[in-house]
Parts: sequence; structure tokens; C-alpha cells
Amino acid sequence: MSALKTERLLNLVICLLSTRQFLAKEQIRAAVPQYADCASDEAFDRMFERDKEEVREMGIPLETGSNSAWFEDEVGYRVDRAAYALPEVAFEPDELAVLSLASRVWQQATLAGPASRALLKLKATGVEPDDSAIAGVEPRVGTSEPAFAGLYAAVRDRRPVTFPYRAGRTGDVVDRRLEPWGIVSWHGRWYVVGHDRDRGEPRVFRLSRVQGEVSADGAAGSYDVPPDTDLRALTASLAPAPADRTAEVLVRPGAGHGLRRHADPSALQDDVPAGWERLTVRYGSTDAFADEVLGYGAEVVLLEPADLREHVVHRLREAAGQPAEARA
Repeated sequence: MSALKTERLLNLVICLLSTRQFLAKEQIRAAVPQYADCASDEAFDRMFERDKEEVREMGIPLETGSNSAWFEDEVGYRVDRAAYALPEVAFEPDELAVLSLASRVWQQATLAGPASRALLKLKATGVEPDDSAIAGVEPRVGTSEPAFAGLYAAVRDRRPVTFPYRAGRTGDVVDRRLEPWGIVSWHGRWYVVGHDRDRGEPRVFRLSRVQGEVSADGAAGSYDVPPDTDLRALTASLAPAPADRTAEVLVRPGAGHGLRRHADPSALQDDVPAGWERLTVRYGSTDAFADEVLGYGAEVVLLEPADLREHVVHRLREAAGQPAEARA
């Protein structure tokens, strides 16, 4: 994620935390400096819609509503403080000393520059900010991929690396040699972008498909990132395929929330075993959907289509270390 986008998302969260009211899009546009620079209403709408999704993907509870009991169609936005705030915790004296020092640093950082101007613009529109809610805001990066740390260090040091990588279509694991240029979050997934030494061209690799250790393959500072490189544009070339296929899955009650968002509510629920719910889910990429199903473990069972089920079973047997003849 670029520094400019990180700053914009931080300003957006600060803006929405600075008041208990629902803020209209016009108020948000006036308060966040980067939105005010949009050339047109359409450009602002597109940017704001993308930012809303990214804020929610970070785990920040963004909610919509209205400040008026008479005009509920006037939609506004705010962060649900009850869901966002941490529960009460207790610390030892030495821990409090460290937290006190950290809080002073963050107070200066979050209220500096554009963030401070955003609060002033909120006051100018008649919205009184609640400054007590600002001190706890800090940027967060959520990733569970084991390869993230090694690739991040390689990007920072400009160090070539090699790593075992599972191909999306065949499922084969092969070694890749890469000069990493940057790490990008795209539609909820993490990718590393760089120069593939074997193919001699820029390539994008999904971190969740890295199957082992990221190892150094050269000295630090041994390459340069080409000027004017657009990491997000390169990553966009791997955007998920259109969701034009359907799969049938069994899901435990209360599980599979990601699948439920793409499920057909009108699908029939006949012949469902006790303790399960049957969903008809739309998907595009076979490998991406298999990743999602496998991520729910025993809470989700894939029924059909047969080729997708076979792909998931193969991946499970591979993870269990079963010999090749057991997979036939």
C-alpha cells in the first residue's frame, strides 16, 4: 500500500472516530484532504467506495445510518466505537511506562499535518470532534501469511530471494527466483511484485501460495526498482476471475461468513444433514475458492462441482502427506 493511500485511510478513520454523529459523504469529502483534491464527484465516489471496503477489511467496524428520525434516507457513516474499542485491561508499572511513552509519540503523529487539518474542517462544518477518541488510533497491518516477514525484509533491503511456490492452475510447487519490488494488499489478499529472474519480466505472486521458507539469493542492494513502477497496476493484472460459476457447500451454523456473503438466498435446502446448512455460492477462480473453503477447515464441506471437489480433496491429501498412489 502506498504512503499516500495509507495516509488517506488513516485520515478517514480519524474523521469517522472524531464524532458520535453519522457523517454525510459531503462532510467526509470536505474533511479528508485527499478527497477534496478529487477532480469530479464520480472520482470521489469511486475512491470513497474502495476506501470503505479496505477499512472494513482491516477489521474497523464502519457502519451506516442517519442522524434524523424523519429522513432515514440521508445515509451517513461512522465507526462503531463499542466494537472498535479494546476491553478494559490492566498493566504492570513498567508496562504503563512503555505505553505512556508510546502514546505520546502516537498523539503527535496522528494529529499532525493533514489529520489535524481534517479535524479543523470538521469543526467548520458544525461537527464538534471528540478528541478523546483520537489517541488510540494507529495503523494496523493484518496478515497471517508466514512468507510476509521474509519478503518484507527483502523488499526493504533490495535483496533477491528464492521461495517454493504453488502454481494456481496445476497445483505444482516450483522454486521461484525474484527481485521483490514491493508488497501489495489487493482485494483482501497479499501479493509480492517484482522481477522474475527465470522469466525475465515483472511478475506477481500471492503470498498464501508460498509453500516454504523465503531464502536470500543475493546481496542486499544488488538491484534497483525501475522508476515510475506502479505496483498496484501490476497487481491488478491478477484480479479474481468473474464469479460466473456456482458451488454447493455444507456449512456449520455460525460458520463460513465469507461464503454466506456470496450465497444465493433463494437456493433450496432439501436433504440437508442435521447440524449443517446447505449453501449455493458463486465463485470465479477455482484456486482462490479452494483456498477459501480449505481455510474454514472442518466447518465447511464442498459437495460439487465434482472437479472442484477433487481439487480440494487433492490439496487436503497433499497437506496430510499421503503418497501419490493414495491420491489416485
